[in-house]
Amino acid sequence: MISFISRRILYSLPLLFVISILIFFIIQLPPGDYATWYVSQTMAMTTMTEEQGIELTRVLREKYGLNEPIIIQYLNWIKNIVFNFDFGFSMHYNKPVSEMLADRLPRTLVIALICHFFATTIGVFIGIYAAKNQNKLGDNIATVFAFLGMTIPRFFLALLIMYWLAIVLNSDNTGSMYSPYYAVQPMSFAKLWNGILHIWPIFAIAVLGGLAYNMRVMRGNLLDVMRMQYIETARAKGLSENQTLYRHAVPNALHPLVMFQGIALPYMLMGELEAAIVLSIPTAGPLLVESIQRQDTYTTAAILFCLTVILIIGNIIADILLAVLDPRVRQN
Repeated sequence: MISFISRRILYSLPLLFVISILIFFIIQLPPGDYATWYVSQTMAMTTMTEEQGIELTRVLREKYGLNEPIIIQYLNWIKNIVFNFDFGFSMHYNKPVSEMLADRLPRTLVIALICHFFATTIGVFIGIYAAKNQNKLGDNIATVFAFLGMTIPRFFLALLIMYWLAIVLNSDNTGSMYSPYYAVQPMSFAKLWNGILHIWPIFAIAVLGGLAYNMRVMRGNLLDVMRMQYIETARAKGLSENQTLYRHAVPNALHPLVMFQGIALPYMLMGELEAAIVLSIPTAGPLLVESIQRQDTYTTAAILFCLTVILIIGNIIADILLAVLDPRVRQN
């Protein structure tokens, strides 16, 4: 098992390196950089002349190293990450990127993991129920529900919820993690509940989509397993339908679902990011959008790099769980 885990980790390192290169170079494809964005914004709001703008652009590029070749910028960036765990300096926010990641990323990860847990657990049970009652009313309702959950865009659901809260209910529980009073208070049950009142739309949107995917995967897997010969043998031996289902069919139907979790976690993470962007909840999503708009290179690259690390770790965990369920996987 240790050998299997070691191989998976070693295989992921070259992948992470290649993705880091792609991230850093792709985000620099749009014309200009932070210096040009900052100068253009300044010139639009002040009486700065074109000569002063050119000089300010030159100064900013030298200050932040933007005048160096892209390959040098990348090598300096990845070297600082590997040896110093330093993700660079945010040019727009004027603070180390690590500080912003420490504030935003844990929120994103905790919300995504909680959503992932509920979506997987509930989706599995609904999938079992739907497969057990194939083509009956409950299965048809679950199928329609899964279809809607998989096809309705998550940003559209976020817009509907935001309209309902802000316009219909005239609620102030939008656009922040906490109410102004609780924002400066130490953590307590009251503050936790206030936070839930603000971010529950993210949970609802992310869980809905993940639940639909997990339900469909579990239902399809279980129906395939229930048609196999060893299931008929178990029935012929006199086992009840529930014993056959939960003792033999469900454990084997879980194998593909565990592999699917490597895909489900990224889906859940993206659902959290989309909903947070629309609802302006201060997690990694809005910070990523702002950094892209302002061409804040190191902030954008650091967020995407950390999300990539999380997704790779999620796939490794899924592989380990699958190896625990099926020892044959360890030989691959």
